[in-house]
Amino acid sequence: MSYEKENAMRGISVVLKAVIATFMVLISIIPFYVLIYLSMNTPSSNVFGGLLLVPDFHLGNFPEAWKVSKLGRAMINSLIITAGAILIVVLVSSSAGYSIARFRHKGNVTIFNILLVCLMIPAIIITVPLYTLMKDINGMNTHWAMILLTAANSLPLSVFLYSSFIRALPKEVEESAVIDGCTYFTAFWRVTFHFIRPVTSAVIILAGLGIWNNYGQAVFFLQGQDMRTVPLAVSMFFQTYGAQWNLMAAAALIGLAPAVVAFLLFQRYFIKGITAGALKG
Repeated sequence: MSYEKENAMRGISVVLKAVIATFMVLISIIPFYVLIYLSMNTPSSNVFGGLLLVPDFHLGNFPEAWKVSKLGRAMINSLIITAGAILIVVLVSSSAGYSIARFRHKGNVTIFNILLVCLMIPAIIITVPLYTLMKDINGMNTHWAMILLTAANSLPLSVFLYSSFIRALPKEVEESAVIDGCTYFTAFWRVTFHFIRPVTSAVIILAGLGIWNNYGQAVFFLQGQDMRTVPLAVSMFFQTYGAQWNLMAAAALIGLAPAVVAFLLFQRYFIKGITAGALKG
């Protein structure tokens, strides 16, 4: 009898977990569905005119929103800044993470602890000194300064993930290459870097999303109209066309699309990289 009760309780637990998971998924999907629904409605339709919330499939909102909000130029600016910053983040943080993981001495430990402290500092706190610095180096309204700034913002977490992941790898991975005549630097890039693709994917997604969606700093340092990134262009578009829900939703969906595509490309290794980087440190 107790065995049957145990099976019954286990079945109830499984069903309850399934219901909770389904509810959480639905809650997460609803905002995206509303965004898609609004972006495909005709300008004259009500916000929720249909009983089944079926959109009108009016695709003309997307080219109109693209043209009016000038998302083309903003997309190019965001791509330049994001791609440049991610390249710097991967190269610098992977090298730093390797050095911290493999060569444990007081200097590396101190640097690693400083990076961990930097994770606790909100970016908004350093906006004023950064603004002064950007003006002094003529970095206002430039791609290169924004690339360096956003890359620096992403370095602490990226170094932490890389160092934790590399520390879990056996040292024999690169020691065999060193025996064959490679330096540790060469062995890292030719051998070890191949094994850290999961954490590299995680870094690209986390850093890329943060840089692509950076609004708080971009609004201060990219004030020129031709230098606006996607978040700035969408924000200005909202302020101008706030009553046209269909165009607003279409512009937001266009700005969101590159981030979704990037996640789909790298999601295969994302969970593995985050889990290894967080739990093995």
